[in-house]
Amino acid sequence: MICPVCKKDMVIVEHKEIELDYCTSCKGVWFDAGELELLLEAAGAEGFQPYLDAMLTGPEAVTKEAARKCPICAKKMKKTAVREDGVIVDVCRNNDGIWFDHREIEKLAEALGEQMPDGEEKLRTMLEFLQEVFRY
Repeated sequence: MICPVCKKDMVIVEHKEIELDYCTSCKGVWFDAGELELLLEAAGAEGFQPYLDAMLTGPEAVTKEAARKCPICAKKMKKTAVREDGVIVDVCRNNDGIWFDHREIEKLAEALGEQMPDGEEKLRTMLEFLQEVFRY
């Protein structure tokens, strides 16, 4: 798969039977449809589905960030806010998946951790899990 940011080949990172496409150049990661949910479940996250649904179906964010094309269908992706502090991810309009620039997946984990019961402990666990997955 070709990176939607730097146009270089991505590598497949497999973790707990989840295959993610990772760009070793810009450090972004592509989640095919359903993979983000699997990763969050494997990390022990709870109650994240309403948050993800809002992220996937929410309005397009206003940003100066360059438009990106989906690496699967090649159509322009929608920019959507993960957090109110300006973290924006790219969501395929055909539901092929989600693109996270470098460290944006950690920001998503932080946002989810803030909303969960025992959030601080679960956040730490999720971030350690993500560091294990993306140990490149």
